[in-house]
Amino acid sequence: MIIKSFEVKKKIKLLNNNFFLLYGENLGLKKDIKKFIINGLQQENKDLEILSLYENEIINNNDNFFNLIYSGSLFSQKKIITIFESSDKLINVIKDIFEKVSKDIHLIFFSDVLDKKSKLRNFFEKEKELVCIPCYLDNEKDLATIAQVELKKKNITLSMESINLLIEKSNSDRNNLRNEIEKISAYSYNKKKIDIDEIKTLINFSGDYKSEILINECLCGNISQYKKIISELYTTTINQIFMLRILSNKIHRLLKIKEESNEKIDIDSLLSSCKPPIFWKEKPIIRKQLNIWKVKDLKKIISDINNTELLCKKNPNVSNSIFFSFFLEICKKANSFS
Repeated sequence: MIIKSFEVKKKIKLLNNNFFLLYGENLGLKKDIKKFIINGLQQENKDLEILSLYENEIINNNDNFFNLIYSGSLFSQKKIITIFESSDKLINVIKDIFEKVSKDIHLIFFSDVLDKKSKLRNFFEKEKELVCIPCYLDNEKDLATIAQVELKKKNITLSMESINLLIEKSNSDRNNLRNEIEKISAYSYNKKKIDIDEIKTLINFSGDYKSEILINECLCGNISQYKKIISELYTTTINQIFMLRILSNKIHRLLKIKEESNEKIDIDSLLSSCKPPIFWKEKPIIRKQLNIWKVKDLKKIISDINNTELLCKKNPNVSNSIFFSFFLEICKKANSFS
């Protein structure tokens, strides 16, 4: 069954379920829901055993996974197992166990974006005993509320300009926002009011701003600008996986708009109705990218992002070369399409 993310805390009975699928781009929201589930179950059993696995660990060793869920625990009556990077590859395993698992075993599956054809998503949506929770990116209002709550907890005062900067830096994910606020909290110590210049320095805004520009210039096919930014970034330590996720989020957003554009003629109206909202200064860039890229090409990039991430992880010594070559190929394609 499908449950909307904002309904989770209102439906305490959800904790009676054993299987949860949390899918989508919003890692922070998935973490919040997982925390809510764990806290709820710990009220019933304080000695709850909490474990984590990745999909490839299950695929490579089914027996170990089955032992975890079918064998009792030496430490507690209940178990929660979180399975990260879940995909359709697990569908047969899940179908095999979901009617056999003890009520004391709870499984939380974390997945990235799953399209409507996903076997995993369809199975969780249709089965009444399973809980499927889409975790879409946060909008500005949600992020502003979260920022205010977190800052109040830490007794820190920021201007709205600073808060808006944090929201922009968060890439529409509350997890990123909270990480930045933690950074500010560690810096502030007894200083409770921090000005915007300090905020920019603390969150390394200029560096990430270049990363944001890099991706936009790449998708627009502006080769000369792309190479200029690359020359500045190549010698620095960058979070390749984080940048690939930013690219993935942008591609998924473009794909969603392209798919909806068949129903709406006016592109400006379409951009204005997007959720989460698009910043006004980004609209001309997105409009250009929509004109350049076709649906089939965007879908291919999504597949290529996953392959590139895997290659970077497997080959750390040459990951920079793999990473920047991938972006250059996208930039060249965009340039040839435009």
